[in-house]
Amino acid sequence: MYHVPEVIQVMLDDYFSGFHMRFSTNNYTTNWINLEVGIAMGCTISPILFVMAMDVILKAAEGSASPANLGGECSMPPLKAFMDDTTIICSKEEETRRMLTPLDDLKSWCKMEFKPKKSHSLSIRRGKVDEATTFTVAEQRTPKVSQEPVKSLGR
Repeated sequence: MYHVPEVIQVMLDDYFSGFHMRFSTNNYTTNWINLEVGIAMGCTISPILFVMAMDVILKAAEGSASPANLGGECSMPPLKAFMDDTTIICSKEEETRRMLTPLDDLKSWCKMEFKPKKSHSLSIRRGKVDEATTFTVAEQRTPKVSQEPVKSLGR
């Protein structure tokens, strides 16, 4: 499913190995900088490759938990994502932990990292917010939504 022909691999490797950027203001322009990580603005292929890589990471981790039971016959896949924003929805605390471990391992293997300060957790038991349950990513505790509300687009 994810096979990429060798000719395409070589072309992408050549393209990204010589990827340089520089930044300018009205008064100053930096020297050329080799881009080592991140998605280059204005580059058509970078976001596509990033989404493809994230899909592989999520597919590898999604087997760690079953779909979340939302009641009745309604269920939801345990992972939802848009670019690098990922939401884990599990029916049980232990499934959430089982999901976080491979995600953390896979992100490290890919030289990506979670930002625990930007992560948030919300645990609900029997219809009420459970303040006692905590989760960790990258060996750091994630803030609870009740302690630090989620910001959307910086708000």
